[in-house]
Amino acid sequence: MKFGINYAPAHHGTDPRRLLTYARLAEEHGFESLYLPEHIVLHPGAAIGPMPLPTATPYFDPLDALSFVAAATERILLGTAVLLLPYHHPVLLAKRLATIDVLSGGRMRLLTVGLGSLPGQAQAVDVDFASRGRRADEAIDALRLLWEGGEDGVDFDGEFFRFERLSSFPKPLAARHLPIHVGGSTRAAARRAGRRGDGYFPGGALSPDERATQLELAREAAREAGRDPGALEYTRWGSIDLSVERAEALAAEGVTRVVVNASTAEPELLREELGAFAWRFGLTR
Repeated sequence: MKFGINYAPAHHGTDPRRLLTYARLAEEHGFESLYLPEHIVLHPGAAIGPMPLPTATPYFDPLDALSFVAAATERILLGTAVLLLPYHHPVLLAKRLATIDVLSGGRMRLLTVGLGSLPGQAQAVDVDFASRGRRADEAIDALRLLWEGGEDGVDFDGEFFRFERLSSFPKPLAARHLPIHVGGSTRAAARRAGRRGDGYFPGGALSPDERATQLELAREAAREAGRDPGALEYTRWGSIDLSVERAEALAAEGVTRVVVNASTAEPELLREELGAFAWRFGLTR
């Protein structure tokens, strides 16, 4: 099993020195990956489930922040959890992601995309909230087409995105295209992961039965699409005090990666917390 760590500016702050310390300590202690979330804008009444999001809650642009982290680290993979895909144009996004991948030496490999649950964010960028699932499907297809296309260019004619003979360079480093994981806590997200994703990263407070159902839905959707369901990575959230026994239980459910949140960003306390986790799972032995 692989282990990633999330940096949430809302909890840990937007001091760039703190972000770099967090990333460097995660890399030093053997974590595979660093994730950042995205909220483009906030507005009065914004909430995730029962949790309100005060309008002054700080969120980095995750791709800019990951580029900053990449310049100060050497090995740790870069991820988003989640990038709000319907609110990004795939032509611009293909360039940004490939650029980060090249500059980081091929580490922009854990892009996780989602639809977003705040109608106010959709309205802010002039996107019909009800269309965001279809927009995300098109964007995934367009991203891959642009990354895989040659110098003669590629065409795309969709409901939301259209272009002709576009070539997008640089390409992802030594890869046909960047992996795209699908986040979400719905059955529609699970099916999207199976049809189009390289992995599934469900969130939410789901029951064990619902989680198992969603994973099977993702695998079945992959089979129906002519894809290998066994190649679908399965990422889950976990606690920084995750036990070995719990990790083994998650692995038995098919989980291939666990992403945790540190409880502190204070350097010495963070070093102790990450060190204890790394020792427990043999990440730095």
